[in-house]
Amino acid sequence: MNQGIRIHHHPHPFTTESGHTFSELEIAYKTWGTLNESADNAVLICHALTGHAAADEWFPGLFDADGILDPTRQFIVCSNVLGSCYGTTGPRTGRDQGGDFPIVTIRDMVRVEQILLDALGVKSIELAIGGSMGGMQVLEWSVMDTRVRKMMLIAMGKAHSAWAIAISEAQRQAIYADPVAGLSAARQMGMVFYRSASSFEERFGRDPQPGNSDLLKVQSYLNYQGRKLVDRFDAVTYVRLTQAMDSHDVSRGRGTFEEVLGKVTIPALVLGISSDVLYWPSEQKELARLFGNGTYLELQSDEGHDAFLIEFPKMVAAYRQFEQLIHSQK
Repeated sequence: MNQGIRIHHHPHPFTTESGHTFSELEIAYKTWGTLNESADNAVLICHALTGHAAADEWFPGLFDADGILDPTRQFIVCSNVLGSCYGTTGPRTGRDQGGDFPIVTIRDMVRVEQILLDALGVKSIELAIGGSMGGMQVLEWSVMDTRVRKMMLIAMGKAHSAWAIAISEAQRQAIYADPVAGLSAARQMGMVFYRSASSFEERFGRDPQPGNSDLLKVQSYLNYQGRKLVDRFDAVTYVRLTQAMDSHDVSRGRGTFEEVLGKVTIPALVLGISSDVLYWPSEQKELARLFGNGTYLELQSDEGHDAFLIEFPKMVAAYRQFEQLIHSQK
């Protein structure tokens, strides 16, 4: 994950929406391709909850020859979000350590990303793309910055729903009870909502784990996923990033959803996932309708919410369909 990761040092104070001021920032990021002379060929990728700046590792199918992202033509940028544990100022970096790290919002994350893109000299963003928490960032970009010319938002809505907040709160309560075991339990809860009943049934059924007749395959899978996240992630980061997601409400302090999103007239592809039980497709349909120039397409998959990290050919096909719609409108 560290291959190609760079750190931008921002030697100026940064104040969050909650009023906390960092004396300086470190922003971890990775780029592919070269910024052209007019500085308008940038593509911005925003990552999900436990993601990081190395987007080619978790979005590999979008970087291949038939994908959406083309480093020979585009200047592709992905940065690690404020509050994460993968290089950007967060609970493991800077002067604010552990549980003392302040609450941050999606808008705080976007402002940090703006600082980075300003430093890189980006004048225009050809495409901004993100799924889940990444999609929340892209949505805020479309309101907070005029540089975005086109966007692809996947598996999220105009605001974090009571359903999603409830799931996040249950995960946080597990972490509060025990940072290590709780983080494992939070990840296991997450994996249930990231997939679908049909995918679990097809993959695991009621089969026992080989070599352990007292454990089912599905139990072994969840235990493994929990241990894996504990080994690579930070409990305070998980708490702060889920709180940031709970802050997501594009209308907050701006007016009605219709007023705010109706003013966003850049082409916007909103991609729903048919089996998503975390961010229901109805949320994406509503979001597309509220945009001044929104298009809703649905990815048919049994993989649930995580389909945006799995079903790359279908995502590319949806994006190609979106491009054709844009060209037909010209």
